[in-house]
Amino acid sequence: MRLEKEATLAANLQIPRIITGLWQIADMERKDTILDPKGTAQHMVPYVENGLYAFDMADHYGSSELIAGEFKRHFEQGKSAKLFTKWVPHPGKITLQDVEKAIDLSYHRLKENSIDLLQFHAWQYADPSWIDGLQYLEKIRQNGQFNHLGVTNFDHIHLKMALDSGIPIVSNQICHSLLDRRAEGKMKEVCLASGCKILAFGTLAGGFLTDKWLGKKEPNMEDLETWSEMKYKRFIDAAGGWDLFQNLLQAARKVADKHSVSVANIASRFVLENEAVAAVIIGARLGQRNHIRDNLKILEIDLDQEDIEQIKETQSKLNPIPGNCGDEYRKPPFLTASGDLSHHLEAFPKVYEVIADGSHDARIFSGTPWEEFAGYCRAVKSRDRIHVSGTTATHGAHLIGGDDPASQTHFIIDKIEGVLLSFGSSLEEVVRTRIFVKRMKDWEAVARAHGSRFNGIYPANTLVQADLVGDDYLVEIEAEAVIRN
Repeated sequence: MRLEKEATLAANLQIPRIITGLWQIADMERKDTILDPKGTAQHMVPYVENGLYAFDMADHYGSSELIAGEFKRHFEQGKSAKLFTKWVPHPGKITLQDVEKAIDLSYHRLKENSIDLLQFHAWQYADPSWIDGLQYLEKIRQNGQFNHLGVTNFDHIHLKMALDSGIPIVSNQICHSLLDRRAEGKMKEVCLASGCKILAFGTLAGGFLTDKWLGKKEPNMEDLETWSEMKYKRFIDAAGGWDLFQNLLQAARKVADKHSVSVANIASRFVLENEAVAAVIIGARLGQRNHIRDNLKILEIDLDQEDIEQIKETQSKLNPIPGNCGDEYRKPPFLTASGDLSHHLEAFPKVYEVIADGSHDARIFSGTPWEEFAGYCRAVKSRDRIHVSGTTATHGAHLIGGDDPASQTHFIIDKIEGVLLSFGSSLEEVVRTRIFVKRMKDWEAVARAHGSRFNGIYPANTLVQADLVGDDYLVEIEAEAVIRN
């Protein structure tokens, strides 16, 4: 299939199919070295001159925003560069002031009055602060302080939940490669149905999906030089190990030989076969290495069905990367450079305050007026048992999930999980759930959502139809858990 050179990310946002990623700025600066912003910025010029005019960065990618700001100030000529950045807040509550402060910092660094794409990362879905963050961002976007809202490392469940809640997300930046096919499943379905696009990173697996590693001996983790190499070696191990990875490289090499290009070219080009993918993000070590000429070959490759089937056959022998898109940052196995979250954050705060009464009981209140009015709490722990009250898809004054019963169900289970985590428990300790649906036609969607979250846990369960309080609430769930440790 011939490849369009640009993609439409939103009505007024055209982007090249190759975005230059600046995450390696952080790696280049990790040994107490701070790059000269203006001197480094001049190395962005040839990318724009060759049509690669979009750059992806983040508030935590070292001085990437400062460097991009110097580029806009001193070197930008002709076609305007597109600057995409991210806000990765610490876990816990998010206020409007937190969001405004973060955007002001990016403005200051980028020397811009507006940002083309602001992307948001959520660490923990059990804490509903992530939906606060998106709602505040959308409010600020509507005021014209940035142009488009995206997310990064969202799974398909919560991407759809946010979209169903009326938040206009235009893109989800996630890992997607020959090794990692998670974006080809439910994520692709959600994106094609909604029009939200995938921005794919990790297409070269930190440099492993290149000719450099073809036929090479498996490296020891301690011998790897960059954070990216350490991270994606864990992906290789999760996919089945070095021998299967070498088979994948050999298959890519055969296709590359046919088209007289590199393995890296084929690795990125293959990801662009996913119709939901707007662009691949290829990292750059500004001032050290320049792969512009080789990267441009990606746009000229015309893969045929034989090429695609040859690679898919080899991929079928790999183990699927565990979990959903983005789960490598949320649950074991943590496929990060360190193998955990230690270089990202210290700990997760409790979602809810736990109030002990001096005996064996403790309670959580969510602060709604209904609790005082009707004389109940969000949840109570009595000795080793936790009882969670009937829960709907509400957060403050907002209904989450719109008119989609599955999205409402997932948000309810998130809320229940937040309560359990605050008590030192988890979904794995749930022994009973009771589900009440307003419309019997929704039972299957609700049951499937429940099944996906409690797969392998298998609590006792009842599902009945009930006339719920509140016209828009389609589902209500209560739960019981037993603390085993």
